[in-house]
Parts: sequence; C-alpha cells; structure tokens
Amino acid sequence: MNCRGQRRGRQTRGILPIIALLMLSITTGCSQSNQTQGKTSEQSPQVQEAASTPSVQSGKTKVVTTFLPIYLFTKAVAGNVADVEILVPPGTEVHEYQATPENVKAIATANVLVKNGLGLEEFLEDTIKNAQNPKLTEIDASIGIKPLNEISPVVKTTPDEKDHDHTQGNPHVWLDPVLAKQQVTNIRDGLIAANPANKATYEANATVYIKELESLNSEFQQTLQKNPSCTFITFHDAFPYLAKRYNLKQVAVVEIPEDQLSPTDVQNAINAVKKYKVKALFSEPGVDNKLLTSLSKDLKLNLRTLDSLETGETDPQHYFKAMKANLQTLETACK
Repeated sequence: MNCRGQRRGRQTRGILPIIALLMLSITTGCSQSNQTQGKTSEQSPQVQEAASTPSVQSGKTKVVTTFLPIYLFTKAVAGNVADVEILVPPGTEVHEYQATPENVKAIATANVLVKNGLGLEEFLEDTIKNAQNPKLTEIDASIGIKPLNEISPVVKTTPDEKDHDHTQGNPHVWLDPVLAKQQVTNIRDGLIAANPANKATYEANATVYIKELESLNSEFQQTLQKNPSCTFITFHDAFPYLAKRYNLKQVAVVEIPEDQLSPTDVQNAINAVKKYKVKALFSEPGVDNKLLTSLSKDLKLNLRTLDSLETGETDPQHYFKAMKANLQTLETACK
C-alpha cells in the first residue's frame, strides 16, 4: 500500500513575529514535553507556534484520531473536555488511505494522536514526520492486545487481487467487545498521561463506556451460545476476533475484487464457497458487488451484512447500535 504525507509550511514576516518566535522558542525549551508511547522529531519554530495555538484558543486538549472506531472510543472517554477530530472520513478505505495536507496540519496542531495500531494505519508514519510536532503524544489503542493471524483460509478468486498484508497480525480488534474494553482503557490512560488535569473526567467516562461494553459482551455470549456450530464465509478478513470470542466458525475468506471478473473468476468464487458448505455469507455495508448477490442466489444462501464499523455515525453510541445489529444478523444466520 502506497501512502503519502505532504508538508504544509508557514511563512512569518516582519520583525515583531520574529521576536515572538524567538521568545516562544526560549519558552518551549524550558518546558517539558508530555510524551507517552510517542516519537519525537525536530520541528521548526513556525510549526511549534501552530502546535501550541489550539490549546490557547480553546482551552482544551486537541486530539486527532485515525478512523471511526478509534474516534468513537476516544470521544466517549474525552467527552467535552477535549476537542476530538478524525483523520480518515467514515466510509473511506483505511487500509489504503493516502494522507492529505489537512491531515498533516491536523497532526501538526494536535496535542494527542490516537491510533488503532497493529500496522493498520500505514499512512501515519510519513504524515507524522511531515507534521514536525515534537510535543505530540501518540496513543496506541492496541497495546497489550495479542494479535491473531489468519484463523481460516484466504481464497483468492483471481490472481491479480490486491491483498492487505497484516504483518503485525489482524488489526480488527475493535470488533470484539472484550478487546474494545482494552482499547478504551489504553485510550483513557493515554489521555490522562497527556492531560492529567482532566483525569477524573476521563476515568468516569471510560467507566461508563466499559460497563456498556461488558453488557454487550454478555448479550453476545447468551445469544450465540444457542447455535455453537455456525459456519460462515466472509469477503473481508475483518471478523476473526469476533468469531474466536463467540465460538463462531469462520471457515474461509473469499477475496472478490469489485473489478470486472471473467467467467472463470466467477466460477472460482462459486466453487470456493460451495467447498465449505456454510450456513451464511456475510458482506459489509456499502458494498455494492453484483457478484456477491449472484453468488448467494446460485448457492441458495442469503447474503447478509456484518458491519466492520469503518463507516457510520460519529456518535460514540453508534458502536453499540452497529454491534447489536451484527448480533441480530448472526443470530438469524446461524439458526
């Protein structure tokens, strides 16, 4: 995946701005940087000024998050005491995302960056370098989570398919409510380290959200234990943590690109699905792939939707809404 970062500089003119920048450099040199799980790079005085501006203007810690699930968790913990933004617009493919100048500017002026980790956000490395913000605190939401590798065969139906190389393990940990609790805890601890003045708020908000995640986990366990032999195929390798947590049997991932396929490619896909004799086929919201619809008809299987939470509303409660819809889908498909 080729991801790029771009640099946006600032020009400063006049004697007074130069004096102001010199004074800012002296002040900055005397202060300690608040760095947790972060990386430090050299930075120009102009970008130092940009990085210090948001907290002066709003009085709040500025937090940027990478994509929707991480935004939902961070916003839930931060509440109203921090300004939380998202870099990757919901519905955009995060695996192949290419950074924009706006992303660089957002990171250059942020106090905290929260990412999923596990190699998912490949665009970040160069973007952070270009942002030149040594005061930036980076929070890896997946610290302490043991990643899974492939739990089922990945079947390519055409030789030219692009694959998402999960070199650090599968990154879709947020789809397991138990692991989501760990991510929320990591985000809480990182925000407290970056902004200890609001520790009580971060702790209280995280506690409420974690209780909701525990309740969601119980609901999944009670519902899905009724049909322990549910077999399914998905077309995106996003659900291994969910499957392992609740003893579902994801027997294969059949990779089908959205490009035009030859009759041979179509037949390969049909043969792959037939081979595993599954109860269910799961696609994702917003995927308009006629081949999937055709496959389901040929195999006399219903094509249902499982939400990977990479698109949707930015209300933190959207996580529970989408996951409960996933539970209903699984319950229906696995009967």
